[in-house]
Amino acid sequence: MKKLFSVALLSAFGYAANAQQSSSASQAVQLQLNNVIDITFTANGSDVGPLVEMPFSTINDYVNGVESANQEIRVRSNKAFNVFVRTNAEYFTYTGGASPTPSMPVAGVLSLIVVSDLTGGTVPGPFSTSTYYTLRDFNQDLINNGTIGSNQLFTVKYKATPGFSYPAGVYDVGVVYTATQL
Repeated sequence: MKKLFSVALLSAFGYAANAQQSSSASQAVQLQLNNVIDITFTANGSDVGPLVEMPFSTINDYVNGVESANQEIRVRSNKAFNVFVRTNAEYFTYTGGASPTPSMPVAGVLSLIVVSDLTGGTVPGPFSTSTYYTLRDFNQDLINNGTIGSNQLFTVKYKATPGFSYPAGVYDVGVVYTATQL
């Protein structure tokens, strides 16, 4: 009789002997995506690439110019993009003992070639994947219509041909790459 009483008591309070009880809660999850883009050098994962040294040690270097090693650059973007290139000055900065200080222009001395383009975009003229073209101190189209992705790579190489007109010393200029979403 005791057993019947406890089942009857549970039933009186709304509990069935074998009934499952449940409850639920819910909430909305909202993603707020923004347009993002970055450009970095793969050699160091930074937006400031490693120093590119181009020593002129022989007569042949002066006659034929000196080429740099390949410089690989990565763009990550959630929209199609363009890449522009420019130097940060019209003339190289000179460090050395010559007086008066020599004034070497970038245009006609420092050139660039796109060695490979894996961005899904195109390399517009005058730049190409087959010949060098001179750099200037204003934005020049380098990659057009690169595609969305997290590993859009392109590789460039520099060539310097200063000729014989400049004295010994160190000549520096910055090269700036800008990735812009379309």
